[in-house]
Amino acid sequence: MKQNQSKSSVPKTSSSVSSSVSSSISSSSKTSIPKPPVKKSIPKPSVSSPVPKMNYSKFITHSMNKVPRSGIRKYFDIAEGIEDVISLGVGEPDFVTPWHIREMCIHSIEKGETAYTSNFGLLELREEISKRYKKDYGIYYDPKSEILVTTGVSEAADIAIRCLINPGDEIIVVQPAYVSYVPLIHLAGGIPVSVSAKRENDFRVTPEDILPKISKKTKAIIFNYPNNPTGAIMTRKDFEAVADIIVEYDLFVISDEVYECMTYEGTHVPFTAIEGMKERTILLNGFSKSYSMTGFRLGYALAPPEIISAMMMIHQYCMLCAPVTAQIGAIEALKNGREEMLSMIREFDRRRVLIVDGFNRLGLDCFEPKGAFYSFPSIRSTGLTSEEFADQFFAQKHVITIPGNIFGETGTGHMRCAYAASRDDIKDALDRLEDFLNNLNKNKKKK
Repeated sequence: MKQNQSKSSVPKTSSSVSSSVSSSISSSSKTSIPKPPVKKSIPKPSVSSPVPKMNYSKFITHSMNKVPRSGIRKYFDIAEGIEDVISLGVGEPDFVTPWHIREMCIHSIEKGETAYTSNFGLLELREEISKRYKKDYGIYYDPKSEILVTTGVSEAADIAIRCLINPGDEIIVVQPAYVSYVPLIHLAGGIPVSVSAKRENDFRVTPEDILPKISKKTKAIIFNYPNNPTGAIMTRKDFEAVADIIVEYDLFVISDEVYECMTYEGTHVPFTAIEGMKERTILLNGFSKSYSMTGFRLGYALAPPEIISAMMMIHQYCMLCAPVTAQIGAIEALKNGREEMLSMIREFDRRRVLIVDGFNRLGLDCFEPKGAFYSFPSIRSTGLTSEEFADQFFAQKHVITIPGNIFGETGTGHMRCAYAASRDDIKDALDRLEDFLNNLNKNKKKK
């Protein structure tokens, strides 16, 4: 019995398996085995086949339809690669950032001070800003709760507008005005409402200008004094008259005062120096113009704690913090940069006189700017539009100027010409302008 069990437990040999398989195949050969379906080859697209055109417009937010390309940058793109160009277009000092500021930045990098800072910015920088406003204007801002350091004044303006505006809210923009305000309002879902500051009032805005534009939807108003592009300023009396309206209609204010140090007659008056206005104003300022630190991209906002907290919520997600190296340079600028700043402003004042006298001598009526570093001559006497003048003057004489109409309807018939260029360049530009105007007059006579 055991022997039989043992034999049955022995596995089949390979020959027996083979025989079994052969027998199985032989018996099944009588039945046809279905063949697998033939796969149809999918034709590959030809290399020359056109790629379907994407409709990107359906992905881009509709608010972009209301945002024009910057009218300022257009002329720099055109000028690229052309020699002997003189630019009176860019709002950038031609001075190099003072060495002690650059040196402090270099040392900070060498020491490895390259980490993130607080969302609000370095406390030491906020303390220096606070000290400066207290010393210069008698206005105290708490460095821990009322100051936010931003990546340029442009970011400060952006988040100030976004912090205040709900879709459909109106913001009054006093024009002529810096080109960014209106697009930023559109991008925030707001509605910009233009108020014209008139030439006959030295481009200062009055209550009579503002009142007709206030509606139930009006949320805030944007001031920019000293003004870009006109160089106009507002006196304390001017601001006090406007402040009454702000209170009466319960409005908030964004006051862009980045040119506050460049006031040539009298003393700059911050809007927050007016009684009751500190509590309802976001004051914007920075280091680009006053200390020739444009590429550092550093600004700040001064406002009540609740507003700063709301602005910081946007800032922390879109920027996190301003560049630490720039912040360290700004601390040095506030501590030790006053003399260089005042020297630069004295030079701007000399250029201001030179360019304004030059325009008036050539028959282009020019309002005398009291601040910033811009002149705003009228070119109506030439018979050209602002854009025609800018295009033809550049094409014939390679001088960049900016059409006044891009700063608002009030700017129509004017040109913005910065005197941030050297005196030699300004003299050369005026000589080229004289030739341009002479040729223009000759062509008129021929017609």
